[in-house]
Amino acid sequence: MAQTAGGMNRRRFLQVASGSAAALLLPGGRTFGQNDAPHARPNFLWISTEDISPDLGCYGDAYAVTPNLDRLAQRGVRYNNVFSHSGVCAPTRSGIITGMYPTTIGTHHMRCAGVPPEQVKCFPEYLRAAGYYCTNNSKTDYQFASPLTAWDECSNAADWRNRPEGKPFFAVINFTVTHESQIRNRSAAMLNRLAGLGPDERHDPAQAKLSPYYPDTPKVRQDWAQYYDLITLMDKQVAGVLQQLEDDGLAEETIVWFWGDHGRGLPRAKRWIYDSGLRVPLIVRVPEKWRRLAMPDDPGAVQPGTVNDDLIAFIDFAPTVLSLAGIDIPDHIQGRAFLGRQKAKPREYIYAARDRMDEAYDLIRAVRDKRYKYIRNYLWYVTRGQDIDYMNQMPTMQEMRRLNAEGALEGPQKQYFEPTKPLEELYDTVADPHEVHNLAADPEHAEALERLRQAHAEWYGQTQDVGLIPEPILDEMKWPDGKQETTAQPVFTRQQGGAVTVACATRGASIAYRIGGDPKNATGWLLYTRPVRLQSGETLHAKACRIGFSDSEVATFRLGDPLADRPAPARTELWLDRLDATNLRQRLWKLRQLDFEGPNANHLYVDYLDAEFAPTRYWAVEGLRANGRYAVDREYALEPLRARLEDTSVAVRVAAARTLCEWGSGESALPVLIAALEHRTAKARLLAVIALSQIGKRAQPALAQVRKMATDDPDEYVRRVATTMVQRAASAGEAG
Repeated sequence: MAQTAGGMNRRRFLQVASGSAAALLLPGGRTFGQNDAPHARPNFLWISTEDISPDLGCYGDAYAVTPNLDRLAQRGVRYNNVFSHSGVCAPTRSGIITGMYPTTIGTHHMRCAGVPPEQVKCFPEYLRAAGYYCTNNSKTDYQFASPLTAWDECSNAADWRNRPEGKPFFAVINFTVTHESQIRNRSAAMLNRLAGLGPDERHDPAQAKLSPYYPDTPKVRQDWAQYYDLITLMDKQVAGVLQQLEDDGLAEETIVWFWGDHGRGLPRAKRWIYDSGLRVPLIVRVPEKWRRLAMPDDPGAVQPGTVNDDLIAFIDFAPTVLSLAGIDIPDHIQGRAFLGRQKAKPREYIYAARDRMDEAYDLIRAVRDKRYKYIRNYLWYVTRGQDIDYMNQMPTMQEMRRLNAEGALEGPQKQYFEPTKPLEELYDTVADPHEVHNLAADPEHAEALERLRQAHAEWYGQTQDVGLIPEPILDEMKWPDGKQETTAQPVFTRQQGGAVTVACATRGASIAYRIGGDPKNATGWLLYTRPVRLQSGETLHAKACRIGFSDSEVATFRLGDPLADRPAPARTELWLDRLDATNLRQRLWKLRQLDFEGPNANHLYVDYLDAEFAPTRYWAVEGLRANGRYAVDREYALEPLRARLEDTSVAVRVAAARTLCEWGSGESALPVLIAALEHRTAKARLLAVIALSQIGKRAQPALAQVRKMATDDPDEYVRRVATTMVQRAASAGEAG
């Protein structure tokens, strides 16, 4: 198992926070400063692209036209079993930049705002502290604002060429041409761009080999062909970056990574944690001079043309770069290095999660070894085919919905629109790479089912998965009263000659500084690791930041200004501390095992309706909702559910009201849903409008208010659900 944040490591979290330290201490007590330009360290170039599976020629795809990436694979290592921990960009990137599972640090919902534990850093900060010049061009999307201390440059102009002489670099370049939105882009500009491809580079839709869960129509084939055309365009962009590296004479000094940020941007791929959404290409080229550094015991394992079949997870990227750079991997990082002196043994499993995707809630976890994939559907009673407006704009998705409405889908094509999902899914990914034949009920695969089910249980506990806490409740934990904490302003505590010491009271804070210049400018800030030397007349600006907090105000200092006392570390009780004190995650796990009991567990769910903690009450309501398909399973739960309409938690009130409305007992419940539309928090309003959208004609009294929300609500996802609901109501009215 990978390092986790559970048990000893969680306690270690509290020991390694930087607090008011005047320098950034790296693991092992090593301190690096801005002038510690290390010698004999490799540069790193990451080239990432969006929304692609291993649909490249070097991975054996005969339909692909990717000569430059194929050449890179010939000169490097092609990794065959690389997986994201999420099927969408933002949770994926929060894990890459921190080396931690989003489900541990609370960044698992799409476009949420995370408040990770205080010791969590963006890993380039460790590289900067060790003397690297770090640039990002230019996507962040970390589920929290990118701190000043993460990058020397973070913009569409960021370039390793801007580094000071003699500094090694870590540079990230992200291409967006392959993004989901471009597959459906039929604008004149896009068509002209695609027309620039040669006749042997364009992809004939008629030759596309569609996955079996797609209907075979011209529009679907057009999407598939354009997706591959975009990959060819991206392949040319990669060639341009590699040529720049050659022109600068840096190719033999630089370890190059190419990777995709999650699976292809098409339905039943992106956002999902089937392999079509998780498995990605990874190519790493290690120049000859760095091969012994990369694999001390076997340099030949990274020689040109090598193929590696080890399981690799995205959270392994950060510790691997640190390992190659000679930096001790911090204890809290959950990934494991697959190269360098700190290389760990190969993984037995990779893990993944799906939670809220845009405006649609789901809760799915997956575990995979080299052969089997296990999926646990916690919202098994919710269809896969939920509406997501952004996804619905894809012609392939429109074709799937049209043909489903006509009853024209066949075989695996119908799976997406089944009214419920299996509680568990098990796939033999070798025999069934498209994951369409669920083996969970097959006795011949019972051992694999039990083994991966247990691996999931262990991962949930060891990583302290917070996914079972409803998002409105989790948000209230992260920001009591909806207020984001602010990092304390740094203070200047000591002057010895021209060297000035800076400190911050907020535990976990990092400090950025600059000498002179405009402090309002986001560029030009350095990472503070040791006292800063000033000359007479120079002005030192300092700013403190902590991930998930607002940045501090800028503090300024000139030689001779008054000094402050060293601040005592100030640490408010944060959400993970409160959560740790409740044993809530374990309680929720125990409760969710009742899914396997079906309606036999309803009497236990009723008992849980009076539980101490709101998430427990919430899932008790949801358990009754899932099992209450027959009147006999509902009758004795009605009155206890009605009592939850006055629950102190809006999430519980909404869940109870939706359940009662679905059961035809909504007289007192519908007003609760309507009232929740006015809640101060966006996620509570989202829960309420989703509930109204799911109860059909019973929501008619709320339509006027929902219609207003469709244009006026400040939250985009609330507006999307409200708009879809209004459109459907209008369509139903037109239909008589």
